[in-house]
Amino acid sequence: MARQGYVNLAPEGAPEGDDADMVAARAGFLAGGWFDPLTRALAEAAGDPVPGAVVELGAGTGHHLAAVLDALEDRAGVALDASVYAARRAARAHPRATSVVADAWGALPLLDDSVAVALVVFAPRAGAEIARVLAPGGVLVVATPAPHHLRELAGPMGLLDVDPRKADRLRDTLAPELEQEDERELEWSMALDHEATRALAAMGPSARHTGTAGGDGLRDLPDPLTVTAAVTVSRWRVPR
Repeated sequence: MARQGYVNLAPEGAPEGDDADMVAARAGFLAGGWFDPLTRALAEAAGDPVPGAVVELGAGTGHHLAAVLDALEDRAGVALDASVYAARRAARAHPRATSVVADAWGALPLLDDSVAVALVVFAPRAGAEIARVLAPGGVLVVATPAPHHLRELAGPMGLLDVDPRKADRLRDTLAPELEQEDERELEWSMALDHEATRALAAMGPSARHTGTAGGDGLRDLPDPLTVTAAVTVSRWRVPR
């Protein structure tokens, strides 16, 4: 049943996913423009797609999806996330977008060959299901953190280290159903005050998995603090 522009397809009694505080932190940080270089790169990687919808898996607040929809006229967008709180935010992210509560690791609630652009930004991805829903000629755009992403915060803020085998794991989850077309390395610096630093720590996996992101380490950091963002944006297609 649709409510507030979103559809909840999670099984009855399933966890609601990321909590409201984590989603609010993500919304506030992204609204500050700190990840704008990444958002622009995603829109550029989408290119001039074949007919079909634009879908973001693990979409969170729908921030990146909205930017891609702004770059593409007359496309419908779907934000898919396991979090009810995120879905409520994403439902308001763009006039041409709706949101669905569903697990990106499971069967996607999308028709075969219906997706022109699939976006995955720091989120789960299952190659077989993505290949099923991509239209012929459609593209998957993936953003993954480089090993030195947010390196200045790893120790003081208790952030989880980026797996050095991240690229290998990405290929493992997507191949052989999808093959990589190209990739682009992004790196930029952010001068974050303590409020933005706290939001950045609170919106990521460290807050969910360890419950320690942020903590007292913030008091010992400069204000503002220069933080490195380093991300790989890659494009994938179904082999012909």
